[in-house]
Amino acid sequence: MSERMEYQTGLWATIVRELKQLVSRPIYVLCMVGAPLFSCIFLLSLMHEGLPHKIPVAIVDHDHTSTSRNFIQQLGSQESVDVAYKLNSFTEARELMQAGDIFGFLIIPEDFEAKAIAGRQPEISFYTNDAYYIPASLLYKSFKTMSVLASGAVVRQVLLSAGAEESQIMAKLQPIATDMHALGNPWISYSVYLNNSFLPGLLQLMILLVTVFSIGSEMKRATSREWLRTADDSIIIAITGKLIPQTIIFFSMGLLYLSLLYGYLHFPMHNSIWHMIFAMFLLVVASQSFAVSTISTIAICEKFFAPSLRIGLSVGGLVGVLSLSIAGFSFPVPAMYLPFQAISYVLPVRHYFLIYVDQALNGIPLYYSRVHYVALILFAVASTPLLPRLKKALMRQVYVP
Repeated sequence: MSERMEYQTGLWATIVRELKQLVSRPIYVLCMVGAPLFSCIFLLSLMHEGLPHKIPVAIVDHDHTSTSRNFIQQLGSQESVDVAYKLNSFTEARELMQAGDIFGFLIIPEDFEAKAIAGRQPEISFYTNDAYYIPASLLYKSFKTMSVLASGAVVRQVLLSAGAEESQIMAKLQPIATDMHALGNPWISYSVYLNNSFLPGLLQLMILLVTVFSIGSEMKRATSREWLRTADDSIIIAITGKLIPQTIIFFSMGLLYLSLLYGYLHFPMHNSIWHMIFAMFLLVVASQSFAVSTISTIAICEKFFAPSLRIGLSVGGLVGVLSLSIAGFSFPVPAMYLPFQAISYVLPVRHYFLIYVDQALNGIPLYYSRVHYVALILFAVASTPLLPRLKKALMRQVYVP
């Protein structure tokens, strides 16, 4: 009974000590509350419309016929296109795109109408600035669609003038009718896709940095022995007491994300919200454990004798930033080289992302996501075997700048 009482006293004293440190240093408030809130407000407001609308483009019309004017009018009626400039030369359009005033331009050649009616296949050229991936992709799709539709409209007009019936014409222009359905994200909203991945990824980044910083600072300020004494010389109590307040704060930020995404914005949620809440909690704890493993692994190296705050922050920042790409948010993991595919599954946020796809988007039974939940649980306990070496480093209290 006395041992249990001593454990609770040591744990509570460690928690109180950590709370005093959190409120006494503005860097903690900034990284644990300020940065997650800023990223949430910035990303959600940036993509509140789902997709970019009215992207400025230029048109170079060398034909100046009713057909070309009708083509330009139909192009400008598309939701993603804003015909901001009507120019006379390729050079003017290129200079505007290089200056960043437009994201693409389209050139209608001379004799466009005459060649189209005569069946001589006029060529429409269009250019997009792929340095801006999303606007360029949307413009390419719009330019391509309008080029195909313009070709079909001209052929339809020629066949009508030749006496063909409307039913015969449509059978030739579109022999196979397509019926497309976007699953999971029927609005084709980039906000649904990106914010459900980037916000947890940025949260993991801040967890890695704050956890490494809080442990490394004990070494830097020569307070690691005091920290251990407060925890009854138990590294388990020391780590638990230090991380519990951070866990509560980060998990609260995660709950805020989930409430905004699935409650206020009504993003797709085809299963119980509790599945995502549990996954968010595991992501927070797994990321903290990952950070503890990082700084403990650095301590194992005989060259350093102790955890290095500088190297720990560098490794944590590198892992957090790379997670935004290697975890499969912006590029599919199966298309990566095999070593990068293996690395992606060593990141906690990768498993959270797959749980989101299974539970929120696809709404499949929880049973099929069990592997990823187990993976996050294993991440959460993976740092335990390294704690004795971390305690040894903390007892030595040797700071490596």
